[in-house]
Amino acid sequence: MDFDIREAHIEDMDQVSRLVQELADFEKESHEVEVTAQHLKADGFGDNPLFHCFVAEKADKIVGIALVYPRYSTWKGPVIHLEDLIVTQEMRGKGLGTALLDAVVQYAAEQNVKRISWEVLDWNEPAIQFYESKGAKVMRDWDVVQLNANGIQSYLENIDA
Repeated sequence: MDFDIREAHIEDMDQVSRLVQELADFEKESHEVEVTAQHLKADGFGDNPLFHCFVAEKADKIVGIALVYPRYSTWKGPVIHLEDLIVTQEMRGKGLGTALLDAVVQYAAEQNVKRISWEVLDWNEPAIQFYESKGAKVMRDWDVVQLNANGIQSYLENIDA
């Protein structure tokens, strides 16, 4: 391998932020990214980090990330959510995604969680095939449900209406 997988450091967050934007561009959602490198630094490090991040580094450049955070399942107990696994375009197909997923699975085992869960866009067939080849179950009968910031505000305004 001509890259290294390691835990992210606070000084990596500028490059991590760039990769997050690259993913948003790929998913045709460029305008949706609100989190900055400063947010990542504040939220991922310190006394109560909100996430754990692994980076793939090649020649002092971050070329991939896997960002996870803890969740709790009422059926299973402690689980980890894989928010993003990102590999730069030029590094795809070189084993980097597998190495990052390996790090996540090893971390999950160390944390003694019962499951790792994540979402994948239904049109991203290469990612779906990759995850299925690793033994992941893609649950196509589930839909992702979200309330964005405006939806939360609207909901709250209508509670007593």
